[in-house]
Amino acid sequence: MTDPSPTDPTSDGPSSFFKAMAHAFDATIRERRKRPEFIGALCLQAFDSFEGNLVIQTEGAPAIACAGDCPACCVLRVVATAPEVFLIARFVNANQRALAQRGVDLPGRIAAINAFANGCSESARMALRQPCPYIEAGLCLLYRLRPLACRGHASYDKNACLAATNGYDADTAVSTPHLMVRSMVQNAMMSSMRSAGLAWRLYELNGAVAIALDDADAEQRWIDGEDPLLPAAIADFDAAEIAATFDTLRS
Repeated sequence: MTDPSPTDPTSDGPSSFFKAMAHAFDATIRERRKRPEFIGALCLQAFDSFEGNLVIQTEGAPAIACAGDCPACCVLRVVATAPEVFLIARFVNANQRALAQRGVDLPGRIAAINAFANGCSESARMALRQPCPYIEAGLCLLYRLRPLACRGHASYDKNACLAATNGYDADTAVSTPHLMVRSMVQNAMMSSMRSAGLAWRLYELNGAVAIALDDADAEQRWIDGEDPLLPAAIADFDAAEIAATFDTLRS
C-alpha cells in the first residue's frame, strides 16, 4: 500500500501535508481500484495515516479519556465516506450469523434506527439519545473498523460526555489534534476519490450502511463511478465549495 510516513501537518504547512496525503491516496486508488482488496486497502491507509500522524500531533498533550469502553458519544450522528460505509457493510454481512447466535440482530438494529433517525441533523440525532446500532453491552462491535469521524472525536472528560448525553449542560472539551488530523486525512481521501471519478460525498453512516446491505451491487456500482449511497448523503455538504477548496490545495 502506498502511504507516506507520518509527518507533522503543521511543519511544512497544511497545504503540503494535504498534497502528500492526496498523492498517496491517488496512488492507492490507481493501483488497487480493480482489485478485491480495494475497499479495505483504502480504509486501512486512512486509518493508519490518522493514527500515525496523531501520535505526532498529541505529543506532550494531556491524555484523552476515550479508551473504547465508553459509549457516551455514540448517540451522535456519524458521517462517513463511501469506502468506510462499504467496509462496515462487509463486516455486518460477514458477522451477522455469528452475532445472531449471541442474540444480536445487527441488520435489524440498523433498519430499526434508520426508520426514525434517517435524515436527522446533528442536534436532532443527539436529541433522540438512541445509541448506535453497533453498541453492545457498552462496547462497539466494530471498534477496530470505526470510521474517521469516530476516531477524530475524543474527549478529555468522560463524566462531562456522559452528562451531555443525558441532556445536561456540560463542557465536553474535545481534542483539537484529533479533529485536525481527522479532517486532513478525510479531506485528502475525498479529494483523491473526486479526482478518480468516484463519489466522494459524506453520508450518514447508518442510512448508508442500510442501503449497502439492501443492494448487493452497491459497492461495485460505486467503484464504477456511480453513487448508490446518494439517498443517505448529508444535507449540510456544499460539494461545490469543498471541491473548490480541494482544487486550491492541490494547485
